[in-house]
Amino acid sequence: MRISKVYTRTGDAGKTRLAGGQEVWKDSVRVEAYGTVDELNSTLGLIRASNEQSGTNAEGLKFIENTLKWTQNKLFDLGGILATAPGESFPNMPTVSPEDVDHLEHLIDECQKDLAPLKEFILPGGGQISALFHVARTICRRAERVCVTLSKEESVPPELVQYLNRLSDALFVFARWVAKKQGEAEFLWERKSVKSPKA
Repeated sequence: MRISKVYTRTGDAGKTRLAGGQEVWKDSVRVEAYGTVDELNSTLGLIRASNEQSGTNAEGLKFIENTLKWTQNKLFDLGGILATAPGESFPNMPTVSPEDVDHLEHLIDECQKDLAPLKEFILPGGGQISALFHVARTICRRAERVCVTLSKEESVPPELVQYLNRLSDALFVFARWVAKKQGEAEFLWERKSVKSPKA
């Protein structure tokens, strides 16, 4: 695909075209789904940029870079599938497979080896990269919810929802793993009422 012009003026009336030519409103559930995946992908790009500037240990930097580069490409595949009209297909159409879900599970398991079991929920935060992973996790959950809504109206490959579900788990684990590698504290949810700070 060659993009020769950024603006086309064809979407000024509030509609866009899916791959395959079907015209839909820009606030349709399908457009919301792949738009949210794009938002997630952009957030992962921010994490990669922050990671490059962080000066974290070489092991952590390389793992995050390689993992997120793969994930961003896979999210482009997922978005491309969502942006394709139901029943349409074209040569070299991207795929999201059960093997991709398995790969995420492998990454989760590998990171979990370095982490102590959680005994309580943690507050999103920690260092900058860890906090950004938590932001990405919540966007991923939203993308999953929108895809579930879409699946009630139109055909959605089940692997897409499975991938987003597992990715949100992975992003949570990555947030914890980065915090540990950078020596940052995890703050647990305090179930008992915390005293309000004085003004």
